[in-house]
Amino acid sequence: QAQLVESGGGLVQAGGSLRLSCAASGGTFYGMGWFRQAPGKEREFVAAISWSGGSTYYADSVKGRFTTSRDNAKNTVFLQMNSLKPEDTAVYYCAAGSPAYYSDYINKKKYDYWGQGTQVTVSS
Repeated sequence: QAQLVESGGGLVQAGGSLRLSCAASGGTFYGMGWFRQAPGKEREFVAAISWSGGSTYYADSVKGRFTTSRDNAKNTVFLQMNSLKPEDTAVYYCAAGSPAYYSDYINKKKYDYWGQGTQVTVSS
């Protein structure tokens, strides 16, 4: 049974940094994605990374501030978040699947497994 477990969320002041981790087990995960959901809003794409780590994708709202990476030896994916803004406040989820194209990576319906989410709160 595939399982994804996020960690690293918390409360931070605007301009600060957080690093999220997602530990995967129970399967072979190709594309890994990060999504977030703020209260009353749809779950939205944040970032994604291919199996090799050679391809990464970012939402325009986080480009230049967030970086995703992965350590396949440890089956772990990371999301380094810098220059955080209050509008980054949300529950962050990691997801795993077999996306093939850019349009797949940014589409939450293309992911088969999801973590339980971790809260990120950015105060102004």
